[in-house]
Amino acid sequence: MADMFKLMQQAQQMQARMQEMQESLQNRTVTGTAGGGMVSVDVDGAGTVRRVKIDPTVVNASDVEMLEDLVLVAVTEAQRKAKEVASEEMGKLTGGLGLNLPGGFKLPF
Repeated sequence: MADMFKLMQQAQQMQARMQEMQESLQNRTVTGTAGGGMVSVDVDGAGTVRRVKIDPTVVNASDVEMLEDLVLVAVTEAQRKAKEVASEEMGKLTGGLGLNLPGGFKLPF
């Protein structure tokens, strides 16, 4: 019975650390760029877009598709970076054990 109590305590501690990690990730910012930096997108560690910056020289009314593509590339890169940061933090939390979380648990994005 003591083992079960210890296991429950460990689960609660891990849940608290996961909550702290998720809050910490929301305070981190990563940037994705496209077009040699003409378009940049900042996302938080959860993958939420926080800022889009577009160099005015890239705005061309006759070529909106290029701008759309650049924004898409920058967003995708920023979200990929955010996922990497979250994965690194999860590795720290689990001690690099490659823990498979039950119930299809996924990071917040």
